[in-house]
Parts: sequence; C-alpha cells; structure tokens
Amino acid sequence: MSEERKKRTGYVALIGRPNVGKSTLLNHIIGMKLAITSRLPQTTRKKMMAVYTSDRGQIVFMDTPGIHLARNKLGEYMDSSAYKTLESVDSVLFLAEPKTYIGAGERHILEELSKIHLPVFLVVNKIDMVKKAEIPPVIAAYKEIFDFAGCFPVSAKHKTGVDVLINRLYDSLPEGDPFFDEDTITNETEREIISELVREQALRQLSEEVPHGVAVDIESMKRKRKIWHIEATIYCEKKSHKGIIIGRNGEKIKSIGMAARAEIEKLLSSQVNLQLWVKVRPNWRDDEKIMRNLGYDLKDIS
Repeated sequence: MSEERKKRTGYVALIGRPNVGKSTLLNHIIGMKLAITSRLPQTTRKKMMAVYTSDRGQIVFMDTPGIHLARNKLGEYMDSSAYKTLESVDSVLFLAEPKTYIGAGERHILEELSKIHLPVFLVVNKIDMVKKAEIPPVIAAYKEIFDFAGCFPVSAKHKTGVDVLINRLYDSLPEGDPFFDEDTITNETEREIISELVREQALRQLSEEVPHGVAVDIESMKRKRKIWHIEATIYCEKKSHKGIIIGRNGEKIKSIGMAARAEIEKLLSSQVNLQLWVKVRPNWRDDEKIMRNLGYDLKDIS
C-alpha cells in the first residue's frame, strides 16, 4: 500500500460547556486566528469548520458553541447546532476545565455523548492555571463517569500537550485521502470572519450586561487603491446599550473600531478603513427574520 493511501482523514467535533477554551485550542492548532475569543462565556455562536493538514493526513475540526441553558431562539440555535454536529463526525473532543467538581452541565453533555458510537477524548484544558499534581485527580473524576477513548491535559493558551493530542486524533481516524486541498483552512467567508472580529472587540470592551445582546452585520466591503473600505453595523437590544456601545463623545465605538481594524488588517494583509454604526433591534435574539439575516441557519434548531 502506498504512503499516500495510509494517510488518515476525518471530522472531529469540539464540544463542551461555555468558556472552556475550544476556540483558543482551535486557533493554536490551525496556526491562525479563525475563531474569536473572550473572557465571557457563549462567545462562539455558530459552528465553524477549520481544516488542519499535515504529512499524516487531514483533520477537519468542527468548533461548536458552548452548551448552556437556552433562554431564547439564539440559545436554542447554539445548543442544537452543537449536538447536530455530532451526527457527522468521526471523533469528539470533550473539553473541560481542570476542576474535580463535575457540574450538571458537564454531566448532561456526557450523557448525550454516551448515546453516540464514536471515540470521545477528554481534553482537560487550562492546565497552566493549576499545579501539576492537581491534574490526575481531575482526569480520574471524569473517568469515573465516562469511558473515554483517551485523556489529554493541555494548555491551549501555551500549546502544551497539543502535539500529543493531534497524533492520537490521527490514530483514531479512518485511512483515506484528504477531503480538501492542503491550502484550505476554513469554510468561513472573509465577511463572516470580519464580522466576528468586530464582535470580539465588543465582547472584550463592553460591560458584561451588553455583549450577549450584540450582533454585527457587514454592510459592505470594497477595495479601492489597495485599501479595504468596510462598513459594519453593530446591533443591540436596548437604547441604553446603544449609548454604552457609542460611549461618551464616541470614545467606546472608536476604541472598538481601532482594535477590530488592527485584527482585520492582519487577516486581509492590507490597510483597512472601518466604519461602524450602532442600531437598536429589540429582542433580536428571538426574531427569526433578523437571525437569518445575520447568517444563523435556523434549520439547526430541533
């Protein structure tokens, strides 16, 4: 059998509670910023495909929203999207924080994972935040309630243990040719990534009561004389939130725009002129029409 036919290829889902570091891990594996990150839970809203190709083959990662108690249509979409991803993958990475206490949310996810016939790997992330001696008890606690195909302590932030995890993932995948060209990285469009980069800065810079009600729509993208001119609208749910987003004398929206522009320029490798507006759309997270316009595929809601 030729070396080419011995390569392994497959789909791997990343699943877990909000804020366990799925997007950070994905970004470090791929080697570039695809998924946005913040200190707030529920940062990831849509599932996203990211393709990792090496001489061993190809792993197609499916990053999913953190599973939580849904309180609106957007929350239902996020949870359902995460679970539906499990229907079309070869392996699953269940990410958890390095804590021996396993909450009801984690137990619920593991109960759902017990219904599928796929290898499920435990990834204990953020090990840089605890002492080395604290890690084995965490793994032991999880192994008491679920039969994992393997357990891996990692630090996505520092990329500790990631190479060992990748090698084990390849071993779990079927032999086969790559699904995508080796230069394929994601199925996300530039507009979608740019929209998320703007939302990321809103998440990072706004007070905690505002970000979950924020969405971003890229109105236009035009390149003139080697400069990208981008117009985007930030949607929020309350008039008071609009004032917070704009800030005194427009300082907050200016700060969000400057930080987002810097990230967008890295993505596009070009100078960017970014213009931001803010509009109020009350209860948009329960408005299916607005959600569809913002790119949420509501077929993912069961």
